[in-house]
Amino acid sequence: MEARAIQRAVRQSARKMRLVIDQIRGRAVPEAYAILRFSKKLAAKQIHKVLKSAVANAEQRAQRENAPLDVDALRVRYAIVNEGPTMKRFTSAAMGRATPILKRTSHVEIHVGADAAPAPKAAAPVAAAAPTAPKTKAKAPATKATKTKAKAAGASRRKGAK
Repeated sequence: MEARAIQRAVRQSARKMRLVIDQIRGRAVPEAYAILRFSKKLAAKQIHKVLKSAVANAEQRAQRENAPLDVDALRVRYAIVNEGPTMKRFTSAAMGRATPILKRTSHVEIHVGADAAPAPKAAAPVAAAAPTAPKTKAKAPATKATKTKAKAAGASRRKGAK
């Protein structure tokens, strides 16, 4: 069961909101609630509202489809914060000037979904009893003659590339 919730024009900058949303992305819903409940950031309060709404949307969808739903089995599948419209204001400054104030907003979107049953892992094939030594080619020490040949070959390649 997948459900989503979006809150638009939250009166906080997206950069500050992303610090909190990154902590809950991919987590189980009860764990995400705990993280948001004990976070000191003001953004956690707004994100908690959106997460709560997404879970309620999942419950309503399951009820409409007459499907069982365990809220504790839900995970935060997708959580993103985008920039919203910026309110532009001005305040007075020295010598009759005005300086801009940017009041930033953001859009929060959270998708929750039920955990899929994990697929059983296949057994790894057993390695050969006696490992073989890797075959490597020993390099001869570079001499002055081989270095000049390599330089000449590199120069001719460069000329041909033009």
